[in-house]
Amino acid sequence: MATNKRQALGRGLNALLNGGNDDVLELPNVKPATNGVSGSVAMVTIKSIEANPFQPRNEFEAEALQELAESIKTFGIIQPVTLRKTSENKFQLISGERRFRASQLAGLTEIPAYIRTADDQAMLEMALVENIQREDLNAIDVALSYQRLIDECSLTQEKLGERIAKNRSTVTNYLRLLKLPTEVQVAIKKGKISMGHARAIINAGTEEQQLEILTQILNEDLSVRQVEEIVKTMAGKKGKNNDFNTKDTSSAVNNDWNEKYADYSRQLTEILKKKVGIQSGKNGSGKILIDFANEKELEKIIECFEK
Repeated sequence: MATNKRQALGRGLNALLNGGNDDVLELPNVKPATNGVSGSVAMVTIKSIEANPFQPRNEFEAEALQELAESIKTFGIIQPVTLRKTSENKFQLISGERRFRASQLAGLTEIPAYIRTADDQAMLEMALVENIQREDLNAIDVALSYQRLIDECSLTQEKLGERIAKNRSTVTNYLRLLKLPTEVQVAIKKGKISMGHARAIINAGTEEQQLEILTQILNEDLSVRQVEEIVKTMAGKKGKNNDFNTKDTSSAVNNDWNEKYADYSRQLTEILKKKVGIQSGKNGSGKILIDFANEKELEKIIECFEK
């Protein structure tokens, strides 16, 4: 299943690269690759390549770059970088900055490259999509890339999901991480807590509570399940005083209720921009309650479902 996803992502990136056309441009000052790299590539001098100003990833681990440089010295570059031509003798990276930097460390004077045409917005989109595919990217960097695609490439969450072969709910869960306090986001970036911890913290309510839970996780090495239980207890206490309680306290409701419904409620609230409550019943049944002030607001809510 993982293989199918990666293939889908690859096709998505190719579609962004000059409309999916794999033919490189006929350009002067470049020569066909002769180092065994297959495909329509050209050898381009490193001095004629400049970094991608839209590169969403700002930090590259020095040790990992050096290891890649050593590998390149031994085996060469297996996967060409992707460039766009900016002037007669200048090119700009679209994707492959780690390979580009490692090649410089390895002392190469030229590298194999695909050469494409792209305007700035298409280039940004390609760089972000390529970046998101990296397996070693932390959840905050992924979320930031998602947000940039939405803001700077005018994509909806649904369209973004199609671009990167992810469900809309997955996109939403990543974007919600950016609403966490800075301290929590830093902990995610440094690998001190997992995305599972972060998703549980989001549901804690106030920023003060979220920071308290973060401290507890770091001090007591709590598991995700333990954090979920702490948050669930907090939500239960808070729910008793809510005017618009998402938990059904009737006799028909028992242990069916869980924090998953609260998560769904928050996601719907974000999408509709209106307070949404979910009441659970027996055997997975329930009701969705949407708060609106007047007929005009109701019409806007209906429009959201029609999109």
